[in-house]
Amino acid sequence: MTKKSRQATNDFCPQTLFLYGTYKENKTPDFGLFCWFSYCWDNELCVMMCIDGEKLTKDRIKAGNVFSANLVTEKLLPMADYLGNKSGYDADKMNFHADIGKGEILDVPILMESPVNYELEVTQRIPFGEGEVFLCRIRNVLYSEELTDQQISVGERLKNIAPISTTCNTYFSYTGEVLGSWGEPGKTFLKH
Repeated sequence: MTKKSRQATNDFCPQTLFLYGTYKENKTPDFGLFCWFSYCWDNELCVMMCIDGEKLTKDRIKAGNVFSANLVTEKLLPMADYLGNKSGYDADKMNFHADIGKGEILDVPILMESPVNYELEVTQRIPFGEGEVFLCRIRNVLYSEELTDQQISVGERLKNIAPISTTCNTYFSYTGEVLGSWGEPGKTFLKH
């Protein structure tokens, strides 16, 4: 296979999307869309994630050291894209109905329609430039009941929940179909 050098990029390396849930100072829930999320090991499975720039989600995580990470699926994509393209500092960002619950272990908002909800506690922050890496303990993971059915294959369960991924500023279905560019699916969200 012939290779060509490129400028530093993460193109063609799909990333899973999560909606991070925090509470604002007035205790109302807020969610932001992020994909720089992965796993690490520190005597137990942990999460590492990064947020760059000024964002309300980053401010709230730093203030409380807890947040939820809610897996984004095809069903959630219009809302997720809307939340990812609307500033958390906009007072009307969360002016819509969503089925929001509470974490079982941590005081964090969770999206009930998401099939996987992590409850995360920040144990270390590594600031650099405009970005910051957060190392987190997984305090709890909530799964939709359908994911706990061992009679169904892992592949079929993944297919049923249809998690999406992103690369090259484009959203992709679990099966690799293009679902739209960043900013497109959210345009119709508030019109429903």
